[in-house]
Amino acid sequence: MEENDSSSVLLSSSDSAEMRPRTMSAPDDTSPPNGKNGDEHRPRSKSVRIQPQASVICHRSNSVMSRNGKRIVKNLGRIDSFEEPPEPKNTVRLFRLNSFVKDTGKKDEEGDEPERQQWDNPIEFLLSCISMSVGLGNVWRFPFTAYENGGGAFLIPYIIVLMLVGRPLYFLELALGQFSSAGSVRVWDMVPAFGGVGYGQILATGFVTTYYCSLIALSIYYLVVSCYPVLPWTECHPGLEDVTQICIPSGANMSEYITCFGSNSTVLNETVCVKSSVTLEEITEESSNASIISSAEQYFRAGVLKEKLDISDGLGLPDPTLAGCLAVCWLLLYMTLRKGVSSSGKVAYFTAIFPYIVMFALLVRGLTLPGAGAGLLFFFTPQWEKLLSLKVWYAAVTQSFFSLSVGFGTLTTYASYNKFRHNTCKDALIISFADTFTSLLAGTVIFSILGHLAHELDLPVEKVVKSGAGLAFVSYPEVLAKFDFVPQFFAVLFFLMLITLGLGSAVGFMSAVTTTICDSFPNTNKKFIIKICCIVGFGIGLFYVTPGGQIMLEMVDYYAGTILILALASTEIIAINWIYGTSMITRDLNFMLDSNLGVYWRFCWGILCPILLPLLFFYALFTQAGVPNIPVTAQVCGGILAILGILIVPVHLLLSVIGEEEGEFFERFRETVKSGMFITRLKDTFTPNNSWGPSSIQEKKDWQIYQETTDLYQWLPKCIRTKLQKSSVNEEA
Repeated sequence: MEENDSSSVLLSSSDSAEMRPRTMSAPDDTSPPNGKNGDEHRPRSKSVRIQPQASVICHRSNSVMSRNGKRIVKNLGRIDSFEEPPEPKNTVRLFRLNSFVKDTGKKDEEGDEPERQQWDNPIEFLLSCISMSVGLGNVWRFPFTAYENGGGAFLIPYIIVLMLVGRPLYFLELALGQFSSAGSVRVWDMVPAFGGVGYGQILATGFVTTYYCSLIALSIYYLVVSCYPVLPWTECHPGLEDVTQICIPSGANMSEYITCFGSNSTVLNETVCVKSSVTLEEITEESSNASIISSAEQYFRAGVLKEKLDISDGLGLPDPTLAGCLAVCWLLLYMTLRKGVSSSGKVAYFTAIFPYIVMFALLVRGLTLPGAGAGLLFFFTPQWEKLLSLKVWYAAVTQSFFSLSVGFGTLTTYASYNKFRHNTCKDALIISFADTFTSLLAGTVIFSILGHLAHELDLPVEKVVKSGAGLAFVSYPEVLAKFDFVPQFFAVLFFLMLITLGLGSAVGFMSAVTTTICDSFPNTNKKFIIKICCIVGFGIGLFYVTPGGQIMLEMVDYYAGTILILALASTEIIAINWIYGTSMITRDLNFMLDSNLGVYWRFCWGILCPILLPLLFFYALFTQAGVPNIPVTAQVCGGILAILGILIVPVHLLLSVIGEEEGEFFERFRETVKSGMFITRLKDTFTPNNSWGPSSIQEKKDWQIYQETTDLYQWLPKCIRTKLQKSSVNEEA
């Protein structure tokens, strides 16, 4: 290599030869004043060199000079240039949706960095993350998951998983987004081969957002009917009756609606409980098999959802009322997103704080209800034998992922709007604590309510426990009807809380989707992209407000929100820590945070998570743990959705390898193989692009100097470092 090459970074010697300081002419002291004769007899002017700023050559260049004399290339994908500079040989373009767009923002002057929105206040970022992470999953998914997997004993694996998997991954995703000022796709400039992980996460996030919005639509519906003089779920409706069910109105004495006959009194030779209106002579086998349901469940299943369990003849048509509520939800989402983080950050003040006010009010009321103690005892009593079950640990990981929103790409997007030196580590600690606290608070509220409901229906607590939407729209409304003072007011507060919880998460999810599309098509109006995304989301959401929509909701929740996310998160953590390198990423974050991350982070990132997450994914795949009880057709469709999301990763890798050729896909592939460059380009996709790093020119220059002066293994004991240095010297020799 020539001498010039050895003193440059990602810049050829021919480029550096062309870069000279600008000069300007200044007249001699003997120059005459301006006039006609002055032009004829003007002496030669002196050439005065303008001194450049320290460490940076002032001219139109694609590089800057570092303090140690090495030339550093600017981010070529983010600046304008009159002449397109040749890309270094070790550069692989990260394949994007439009394949050719480089410019990602507007610049005021030539050489400036593209403008990127930032949070108006660090508090807005913190509250937005809390609002996104603390969502509907804390209110209904955590309590039921805890009950199913050992009650109080589940808290042990949950907290362990939170500390060793959830919090490290949460901090890692936040830090990567902040370090690169890039969304969940562009952040993969560090390992271009895995850019498909970002697109797969966006696919999963988009589908999860659609079903989240359907739940918000249900909350909007309940918010409206909560203003009725009589809460509609407190009484049984004759038009909704089913011969196989016995409906008990809220607060009613069950003995007034059910009559039991001993085994000696009936022809069935067993104790039979039937409706009070049924006489002994009218008892048949069909009437004796009737199940007892509350008026709240009858209203939700038959009145609101018009639910049907058999979808062999299709899902049915969307309910017009619920479709209108869904439209309102997507309109709220658009109004929140249309101005970017400047508007969504302000909304976070309400969506992050208001739910806690309502939950504490419900906690006080729930603890004072008869039977609440039995429910709390049922929730917190540990079943120690379940700690040895892999299913419990799998449930702890999936709950941690769903609750913290890890693996969805949303954290990377939110953090990309941070200032480069923001203390993300502190935020990760605060948010993970707030998430765990909220889950425990919601569990306490819910099981105090379920204990009271069991007391009212004279049933064991486990018989009244419901999961998913049934918990939010059956159990909670049941206790709201028990409020002595204006129950409508507390019902409005509760469903407004559900709306804010759902919107907080949906805003974060949609931000990741729209940011990815806007980064890929920077010349397209951002508001237009958001409008299109909301219209498409509304169209998909109509499937959820059909009579069979709850089946589709459970399908998307499991296959897109659990299986696909777990597969992509496994790939993500392996690519970052085993290909880019744990020591590399730790050194980058140490530079950004001006800190020294300890062995805890290295162990979780480099060893535990890359091993644990793939194992849990294959465990779920082969044992079918957590598969919802839905028709086979729905399971097949869900499996296809998950496979398509996973296939994005290898397809993107192939497109990145053949992207430099022209023509159709197969022509590009054939030309790449013929040229003998396939293997070389494949290897290059596993090394960082020259656009990887801080977006600021100054920060990137300092970061490259920091890389040169900082040992990757300085955190190891001195004796081990010495051996490593000796072995590397021997290899070079």
